[in-house]
Amino acid sequence: MTVVGLSRKIILTLMILAIKHLPDFVQGLYPRDSPTREVKCLDGIWRFRLSESYDPEQGIEEEWFNDDLSNKGPTIQMPVPSSYNDITTNSSLRDHVGGVWYDRKFYVPLSWADKSVWIRFSSVHYRALVWINGNEAVQHEIGHLPFETEITNFCNFGEENRVTVLVNNVLTQTTIPQGSLVSVTTDSGSRIDQRYTFDFFNYAGIHRSVHLYCTPRTRIEDVILTTNFNGNTGILRYEVTTSTNDNPVVLVQIYNADDNIVAVNTAPANEQSTLEVPDVQLWWPYLMHTQPGYLYKMEVFLSTESTRNIDVYHLKFGFRSLRWDATSFLINEKPIYFRGFGRHEDSDMRGKGLDLALLTKDYDLLRWIGANCYRTSHYPYSEEAMDFADEAGIMIIDECSSVNTENYSEHLLEQHKNAIEELFVRDRNHPCVVMWSIANEARTSANGANSYFQRLADFTRTLDPTRPITMSIAVSPSRDQTGQHLDIISVNRYRGWYESPGQLDTITNRIVNEMIEWNSKYGKPVIMSEYGADTIEGLHIIPEFVWSEEYQVALFSRYFEAFDILYSQHDFFIGEFVWNFADFKTEQMVTRVGGNKKGVFTRNRQPKAAAHHLRRRYFELGKKLDNATLPDDLYPYITDTTFFCQA
Repeated sequence: MTVVGLSRKIILTLMILAIKHLPDFVQGLYPRDSPTREVKCLDGIWRFRLSESYDPEQGIEEEWFNDDLSNKGPTIQMPVPSSYNDITTNSSLRDHVGGVWYDRKFYVPLSWADKSVWIRFSSVHYRALVWINGNEAVQHEIGHLPFETEITNFCNFGEENRVTVLVNNVLTQTTIPQGSLVSVTTDSGSRIDQRYTFDFFNYAGIHRSVHLYCTPRTRIEDVILTTNFNGNTGILRYEVTTSTNDNPVVLVQIYNADDNIVAVNTAPANEQSTLEVPDVQLWWPYLMHTQPGYLYKMEVFLSTESTRNIDVYHLKFGFRSLRWDATSFLINEKPIYFRGFGRHEDSDMRGKGLDLALLTKDYDLLRWIGANCYRTSHYPYSEEAMDFADEAGIMIIDECSSVNTENYSEHLLEQHKNAIEELFVRDRNHPCVVMWSIANEARTSANGANSYFQRLADFTRTLDPTRPITMSIAVSPSRDQTGQHLDIISVNRYRGWYESPGQLDTITNRIVNEMIEWNSKYGKPVIMSEYGADTIEGLHIIPEFVWSEEYQVALFSRYFEAFDILYSQHDFFIGEFVWNFADFKTEQMVTRVGGNKKGVFTRNRQPKAAAHHLRRRYFELGKKLDNATLPDDLYPYITDTTFFCQA
């Protein structure tokens, strides 16, 4: 087979049947136990096998899904959730292009026989095809987002069952994000290589948890919330959609953080209702209030004419308002100044696999450093991360997985819309989500960019008019064609690194002047969504020199000065985001030393000198802008100047 023919087979491996946009039933409800629902987690060790690179359709043709993978050939153990790339010492697995197979056994309890049984994958990168006991159950594409389907008719109740998953990591010019396949001539012949322009490693696999759960046959399908407040009264508008036409009614009970019922309402299902909560406690970002991240619990009881409380579901939410204009962005009618990070879901061995210990550590570090926000750069993060943000009062700019978008086409636009719609359905009820980012560093000066992003932004507003839209722009103001379609202008700039490296004296004035130019062109608030410098931990050079810890600190200070000038002398500059929170892995290149080293923390979450420098700035800004209290250990003791003055 020719290389061209092989690449086509790789791309088409999971397209034998038409990929549908949304699986049979997609909802925004995370699987949770309740009086009417049970959840089993299928995380653990699965069996794993590669498709041969020379025959990517082998597993389909030989019907590996009809038997245990171990009976079809050699398998290895693979942890779920995790990326498969760094689990072994095999470079061919790390760099594999095409399909891989997973399977495992599970039991469905006899007690579930009169219920509907569902399987839900929180994230599989990039395409997935799932079989249950040899029956095709669901297909999905777009990594980093959940999909699920009902599998009741495929289950053996009280017996062993098997789930088989084919995962394909191939990126093309119409996937989100984009990529391409190229032929590489090697010492032993030709092979297909995956190429992409984004600056992080294309990790693949079953990245997040897999859940098996049951619901009543008549069930709550979704809960859709919007919140606001009027004085001391919280306003909750909600709609509970259901699977029944039997005159469904929903009873809603609202609990405060002390688990006391503060509001009750009964209303028809499948239509919007309103409920008021007296003496409301608002959801505030970290350091903007003494009790940030205040959450209420909503408990929903579904009844029909024939059965009372046939299904029960609960979720947490927060009351807050968002408003923006030509110069500012307000939460609960108070101006926001964003101080945060771009981040990555990335760690040693696990790749982009969900790691709750790492997630907990990251949120502790976010609070330690005084950040009040981050971007989910450059793809949706785990639902568990969003829950952490709700609880911690960390604001999220929720970014879809469009990176360096180019070669605009109708097919790409439809895929992009799908990615945004699925993200919206998943995250719309999170109070932490304050903005949608529809792309990162798209080629916004290219032909077609204007129309493409106008249509994309208009589509996003039809989904959610309550949050502003942004995207991070990398071109100059004079070349950009897209800012007029956004609500907030976000700009990525690397003066002192990619531009004029080592020249610290070229940063401050140019950053100030360019941000003014962006605002003058579009008349909208401006955020610095990325800036930074690669830094090797432990490398010390004075005077400051690129790659040293001293240079990262000095570069930050030049940007800090620019930000302070912008904030104090102009009314449109509303935030700063360091790139990056922690070091992360990239593809192999001579401009990267084991990955991207722009983190203020190392990949294993230890601080560089810049982390302490940034911490002092973020807390001082919190004190100045939001009356936050400074930590006792922010400044180590040096001397008592009063004592020396007296002496």
